[in-house]
Amino acid sequence: MTHHAILCRTCATGRADLTQALHAALAGIKVVVSQTDCMSGCTRPATMAFRAAGKTAYLFGDLGPEDLADLARFAQLYIDSHDGNFADARVLGNLRMKAIARIPAISD
Repeated sequence: MTHHAILCRTCATGRADLTQALHAALAGIKVVVSQTDCMSGCTRPATMAFRAAGKTAYLFGDLGPEDLADLARFAQLYIDSHDGNFADARVLGNLRMKAIARIPAISD
């Protein structure tokens, strides 16, 4: 299963420091890091989504370089989770306060 970490390109414009640091922080984790145009989190830039088929998706906002360790930890926990759900939000660290949306998985 492929796991994706998607950074909003629109929010990250002018934030090359965050984009480069994010790639470096997630380099050792089996997650595909990419960018996309606006994810409509404009009131809480920079935004990032984590997605994988059959798993709950997450959208985080207000991200900065101080969140890199939590993002790396979350990415690994997300990969290790079979459905993307966590019984206790504290595993998200400070990201739990930066969550914009948690989108349930769709099963066909």
